[in-house]
Amino acid sequence: MAASTDTLERETKLQGLGASRLRKEDARFIRGKGSYVDDIKLPGMLFGAMVRSPYAHARIKSIDKTKALAVPGVVAVLVAEDLKPVKLDWMPTLGGDVQAVLADKKVCFQMQEVAMVIASDRYSAADGADRVEVDYEELPAIVDPHKSMAPGAPVIREDIAGKDEVGHGKRTHPNHIFTWEAGDKEGTDAVFASAAVSVREEVLNPRVHPCPLETCGCVASFDKVTGQLTVYITSQAPHLVRTVVAMLSGIPESKIRIIGGDIGGGFGNKVPIYPGYVVAIVASIVTGVPIKWIESRIDNISTTGFARDYHGVGELAADKDGRIKALRFTALADHGAFNSHVSATKLPAGLFSICTGSYDIPKAYCRVDAVYTNKAPGGVAYRCSLRVTEAVYLIERMIDVLAQKLGIDKAEIRRRNFVKADKFPYNTSLGWTIDSGNYHAALEKVLKAVDYEGLRREQAEKRTKGELMGIGVCTFTEIVGAGPTKVCDILGIGLFDSCDIRVNPTGSAIARLGTMSQGQGHATTYAQIIATELGLSS
Repeated sequence: MAASTDTLERETKLQGLGASRLRKEDARFIRGKGSYVDDIKLPGMLFGAMVRSPYAHARIKSIDKTKALAVPGVVAVLVAEDLKPVKLDWMPTLGGDVQAVLADKKVCFQMQEVAMVIASDRYSAADGADRVEVDYEELPAIVDPHKSMAPGAPVIREDIAGKDEVGHGKRTHPNHIFTWEAGDKEGTDAVFASAAVSVREEVLNPRVHPCPLETCGCVASFDKVTGQLTVYITSQAPHLVRTVVAMLSGIPESKIRIIGGDIGGGFGNKVPIYPGYVVAIVASIVTGVPIKWIESRIDNISTTGFARDYHGVGELAADKDGRIKALRFTALADHGAFNSHVSATKLPAGLFSICTGSYDIPKAYCRVDAVYTNKAPGGVAYRCSLRVTEAVYLIERMIDVLAQKLGIDKAEIRRRNFVKADKFPYNTSLGWTIDSGNYHAALEKVLKAVDYEGLRREQAEKRTKGELMGIGVCTFTEIVGAGPTKVCDILGIGLFDSCDIRVNPTGSAIARLGTMSQGQGHATTYAQIIATELGLSS
C-alpha cells in the first residue's frame, strides 16, 4: 500500500526511514578526520613488532635475543617463557580451543607468532624483529585436510594429543577436532534408498581471506596506580574482547575499558582475539607504558581469521517431478592449527544447519568433521552469519544440479519446493523454526521485474547463433542476527544488542548502542530509525 502524502512529508522533514540524506559520518571521513587505532598517540608509548615463523611446522630449538636487544631503541623481546609467569602464554579461542599466544617449543603454521620486540618506535621494533635468531627443526606439514587423519599423519597439536575431547565431543584422531551432526540420519538414508531420483555433487567452499583495508591492531595502556586497563582496538566485538581479556588477565571487567573507534572494514576478520592484542597488553602491564601493535598487510593476510575451507558432498533425493524428499550433506572442515572458528558454543559448525534454505524438505541430515592442519587458524563470518554462506551455496547448487538432471527450469523447480505461505511458522527438518514468509510471491515479483520469460527467449535466440548466455537463480533464508542467546552465544556471552535513548529537555536525544560500524553508516541509519519512531529530526 502506498504511503500517504502526510507520511511522505513527515519522513522528508525528519529525514527518517526512506528519505534520501547525506551520511552523518562522511563529513569527517572525506576530510581525513577519522580516528583509527593507528591514529592514537599516547605519552611514552612504545611499539611492538612480531617475529614470525617461516615454517608451517617446526620445533623451536632455541631463541637468541642478544642481537635484537643491541638494536638502538629496543626495550625488550618477549617470548613464550616471559608470558608463563603471568599465565598468559595460552589463550582461549572463540571456538572452545586454546591457542599459543607465542609459540612454545613448536610452531604449527607458517607466520605463527614466536616473539614480540618492544621498541621506542616502529622502525626500531622492526629492525629488532629482524635480528631475533630462532633455530628451527622443520617437521612434515599437513596442508590437505583429507590427509589430516591418515595413518601415520604427523600430530599437529602435541599439547592436546592425549585428550579425547577438546570442547565439542569425542575425537577419533589426534588431528580430529569434532564431529557435529544434525537431522535424522536413518530417516534420511531410508528416503534415499527408495528415491525415484537422486543427485550427488562435490561442493567446495575454498579458504578466503576478508582482507579489510585497515589491518588489525591495538594500543594497550595499563595504569599501575589504578589497575585500570584501557585498550584501543580494531574490533567488531569490543564487548566480547573485554570479557576475554578479563578471563585471560584476571583483571575485573569493571577495570577494563575497550575503545573501538573508526574501523577500516571488518568482514568478520576483526571479531577474533589475536595474539598481538594479548602480548601488547602483557607488555603494557610489565612496562607500565602504552604499547601499540599494528599488523603489516602480509601479517594480516597470512595469520588472521580466514573464512570457508569446507570440503563437502551434497545429495538430494526427489520424485520424478523434482519435489525434494531429502537432503544429505557431509563435510570436512579445515580449521587450521587451532580451532578458533567464531561459532556458537552449542553449534561448533555454526549455523550450517539452516542448509534446507527456503524449501520444504521432509528429511535432512548433515555432518561436519573438523580437523587440524598446518594452516593459520580462523573461521570467521565473512559476508554472512556463522557458516551461512556455505549452507546457502550447498542447497542452491544442489537445486540447480537437480533441475539440470530433470530438465526443469531453475525458477520452476524452486516454485515446486518452496515452503508455502500457509505453512508458517515452519519447522525445518534440521531443527529451526522460520516464523514467516511468502517465498512464492517474492520470487514472482523478482521474475516479473527482470522479465524472466524475456530473458529465457533471448537466451534461446543467442544459443541458435552459437552465443552463450547464462541465467542464474538463487534464493536464501538466513539468520542475519546472532540469536536467540539460548542457541547462539560465544563463550557463554549472548550476542544480542540493545539501545538506550535519552531525550533532553530541549528535545534533542542521545542514543547509545553497542554495535560497531565498519563503514556501513550505522550513525545515519540509526538516526533515521529514531527519527521515524520518535518524530525527531535525524
